[in-house]
Amino acid sequence: MINTELFKEENREIEDRFNLSMERILSIPYEHSVKEPYGRFFDETAAFISDVKRLFDIVETKSIQTYNMEQLKELNAMFFDGLLQGNYEKSFANPAYAAEQMGDEFGPILSSLYVMMRQMIQYAYSQRKLYITLYCELFLEIYSIFEDEESITYDAVRNAIYWFKKDYTEIFLKDNISEMVNPEFCCATKLVMESNLSDLRYLYMYGKCIGINELGTAAYLNTLSDEEIEKIASVYTEGYRLGFINTGKDISKKKTVEIRYNIGFERIVRAAIDNFAKMGLTPIIRKGMVSSSSFNRQYEFDHKFDEAIYLDKGYVNRMLEVARTSFEEYKDMASLYAGPAVIEVFGEEPFDPKKCDKAFSLNEEQRKLKVEFSREYGQIVNKYIKDEERSFTIIAFPIPEIGDNYTEIFEEVTKINTLDQRMYGGIQQKLIQTLDKAEYVRVTGRGDNKTYITVAMHDLMNPADETNFENCLADVNIPLGEVFTSPKLEGTNGVLHVSSVYLNGLNFKDLELTFEEGKIKDYTCKNFDDEAENKKYIKENIMFNHEFLPIGEFAIGTNTVAYMMAKKYDILYKLPILIVEKMGPHFAVGDTCYSWEEDVKTFNPDGKEIVAKDNSITLNRKTDVSKAYFNCHTDITIPYEELGDITVVTREGWELDIIKEGRFVLRGTENLNDALDGH
Repeated sequence: MINTELFKEENREIEDRFNLSMERILSIPYEHSVKEPYGRFFDETAAFISDVKRLFDIVETKSIQTYNMEQLKELNAMFFDGLLQGNYEKSFANPAYAAEQMGDEFGPILSSLYVMMRQMIQYAYSQRKLYITLYCELFLEIYSIFEDEESITYDAVRNAIYWFKKDYTEIFLKDNISEMVNPEFCCATKLVMESNLSDLRYLYMYGKCIGINELGTAAYLNTLSDEEIEKIASVYTEGYRLGFINTGKDISKKKTVEIRYNIGFERIVRAAIDNFAKMGLTPIIRKGMVSSSSFNRQYEFDHKFDEAIYLDKGYVNRMLEVARTSFEEYKDMASLYAGPAVIEVFGEEPFDPKKCDKAFSLNEEQRKLKVEFSREYGQIVNKYIKDEERSFTIIAFPIPEIGDNYTEIFEEVTKINTLDQRMYGGIQQKLIQTLDKAEYVRVTGRGDNKTYITVAMHDLMNPADETNFENCLADVNIPLGEVFTSPKLEGTNGVLHVSSVYLNGLNFKDLELTFEEGKIKDYTCKNFDDEAENKKYIKENIMFNHEFLPIGEFAIGTNTVAYMMAKKYDILYKLPILIVEKMGPHFAVGDTCYSWEEDVKTFNPDGKEIVAKDNSITLNRKTDVSKAYFNCHTDITIPYEELGDITVVTREGWELDIIKEGRFVLRGTENLNDALDGH
């Protein structure tokens, strides 16, 4: 079970307010004091909250532990089936439907209110009476506005939500920061370590939507031997350990590791926790970082910018104030935080979002405020959790939704995650030896791909001891298979084009970025008929509302085995960027791979120091750190089938081909073509 003992004292203190608010809400469906078109919304939301109360009670009394599998599935369906495709179209969670039923003025904001209330599902499982009470009181405040027809104004509703968010920042954000660094505040470790993982009822104790991916993953992992599970977990945890060693960081100074994973992977996580314990690390598992597969990504997309209701300068300042005081309070624990160890998943059907005119969006001032908050919050975090002292690792596995070949693909991915590091390290070193001769590298597309870009390289003052490129094997980013650098901005010009790519869970069709002196000058795609919508889509989901982004990374992926696995099972469009970036040349927009730790010396296996860590923007950190970082880094890969040539152009004017017509031609790298050619 989730550790529900954490909040017993807090629950006793809030008991009276909890009972009063619940008693009031339970009476709403019988009062009919709010007239249509709003009455049904409040009645249905009150009924939902009453279901949350019943859920809270069965968790509190532990009677949920007696539920059989069918009962748990029914309980889960009661809270999530209403938002599945087919039902969402007639749900108040849908801004378009809410606007249709209650008008354009109040429909979207009440839809957002309903989505806020849904957070109580998890709070019922974790027994957070305080959180449930605060949300109930917000609901009642807005209900009272609609009881009096003369008091109903948009500003009254908006202000209620605004002050709720602002006033309780000290509770919600402070708890979130505590949960990040304090293992005693961790709810889920007990579930992972003490549950009978062969009894899949445990999956329903997180308070998340449980579907075929969670059930199928856990069932499949239960067919593997302890030795097979340990082998998978060891790749993951050893990559984490090597991340410290390869960057010269001292893991012995750290005491906690944050584990992020998808529900269903508990057998691997349990083995990983044992491995981390041998390194002296205690697990932190945050409820917000344990995921289940999305039950409706359109729902999530429609509510992505609900913060537009309350995002203003005062709110941002309050968030930053609480962040500073909270991190200062928890600074000792923050200094012991080693960084995240992440298990990503892939295989969900690709998501092509549909524009919802009734959904909230940020205005220009709010976009700037969000950028400002992201920048300032990043600086606060780095002050207490220093990048130059921490590390991370990421590994990815498929989930059953990937198709009938799920188990075969899982086995193939496991093999890819354990490829021969010595062989790839040698091949990649040959690539680096040639790339280090470059004044710039020219990358072109093939066929309909319009890529033509020249990427400027840094000057090497001492080529015998220095290199521009990192030889990336299986440590922080698993699987192995790339060489990468932070290019010079000045002299980097041209067009990057990809016919279709999935970034941050969203599909971009015919994505085209134009660079001038290393910065994005223009951008477009073909997701929508309206060019303005295409630009907005990129601005929000790749640019993250910045006016421009620099090129932060240029890399050549060498994992042709992964590429051909993707082709064999026709899953290229389902793979995460973690694997895709190893499957061809890629460019990252935003920060470099070395942000916040540019002065930490790192070396390749051949002993050469990697010196290409800064660019003309990151150098601002020495005078005004607010101008140095963007707090985003998005990789965009050109697949081999769209790739033309990659050519090194030396300062003497010589041209040395690395790849020609999508095949490796540099001497000593030809073995990478074996997988491409089916050998």
